[in-house]
Amino acid sequence: MAYLELKSIVKSFGSTKVVQQFDLAVDQGEFVSFLGPSGCGKTTVLRMIAGFEQPSAGSITVEGQEISHLPPAKRNIGMVFQAYALFPNLTVGQNVGFGLKLAGVPKAERDARVAEMLEIIKLPQLADRYPYQLSGGQQQRVALARALAVRPKILLLDEPLSALDAKIRVSLREEIRALQRQLGITTIFVTHDQEEALSISDRIVVMHEGKAAQIGAPFEIYNSPKTKFVASFVGTLNILEATVMDWGQMRLSIDGRDVTTSHGFTAKAGEKVSVALRPEAATLGWTNDGRNHMAGTVEEVAFLGSVVRVRVRFEHQTISLDTFNDPANPPPLRGATVAVAFKPEDLIILEGGTTEANHEPGTAVDAPVAVTELA
Repeated sequence: MAYLELKSIVKSFGSTKVVQQFDLAVDQGEFVSFLGPSGCGKTTVLRMIAGFEQPSAGSITVEGQEISHLPPAKRNIGMVFQAYALFPNLTVGQNVGFGLKLAGVPKAERDARVAEMLEIIKLPQLADRYPYQLSGGQQQRVALARALAVRPKILLLDEPLSALDAKIRVSLREEIRALQRQLGITTIFVTHDQEEALSISDRIVVMHEGKAAQIGAPFEIYNSPKTKFVASFVGTLNILEATVMDWGQMRLSIDGRDVTTSHGFTAKAGEKVSVALRPEAATLGWTNDGRNHMAGTVEEVAFLGSVVRVRVRFEHQTISLDTFNDPANPPPLRGATVAVAFKPEDLIILEGGTTEANHEPGTAVDAPVAVTELA
């Protein structure tokens, strides 16, 4: 039995369903991230686990116990908010010990726990300061310590790093992951940042329109997306339109050029399908190792530091590919004729046949960035 289990969860606000038939089983000690754009329902699911929202249908269990209709105070679940939510009139130590005080923990035990938490977050010297005297990163550490001080069964993190600058975000997310492993606490982390989710999660739940579009390990989510939405949201990729030539031999045609894939599909000869290719999966030049090859013209060369991104146009469609910056081997010039090579296994068949709105075939799609959670 899973440690935390959500079964057939539905949440409606009036006539609008913001979460639809959501199922998830989380093992004890697992770190799971909810990843998706604004309004996809990820924060609503988190709030239902915490008890701040009640599911319209379905059940939530922890260690086999139904908690769907328990008040938040009865669930023993810790939550860290995006806006920190520290009490400005309390010191750091008092903020960390606030939940313990409400629970009636004796002062001596409470003080010892507060000291332990401040050591864990590496801020023992700041116990007597007030929140306004702390940096954003320090305030978030204090909010994390306050959530952990009550020794919750589950830790919920609602976009806790979105208000911080990029460098601090990277540092703090690594600290959160290390602390989660140290304590072995089951954790749900909500984010719209795909790099964040890929770097620290045991599993990722990619959410779209209130549903789990795909659940899997970061490696699986990135390399084997099941839908066009997952493929386009996680990372950068090229979406191309192809025509099925022979489904038995898994042979396709892209802009009149025969290519093969190692991913099976059910479309019939003559039908159109959407395929995806990551920029890092394609290389320039002809090879003799069984790769697909397509000739094209260099449209643009973008220098990105350690990586050079080259955009190549075929007859009607374009792709972007990434190469390492090598001073001894400069990239091709604009207008040059080049060969693009890629392995059959790197050409991914996407479900649904045609590309989604705003994702036209033959373009490189970057992962969208959401800044607020509406549902």
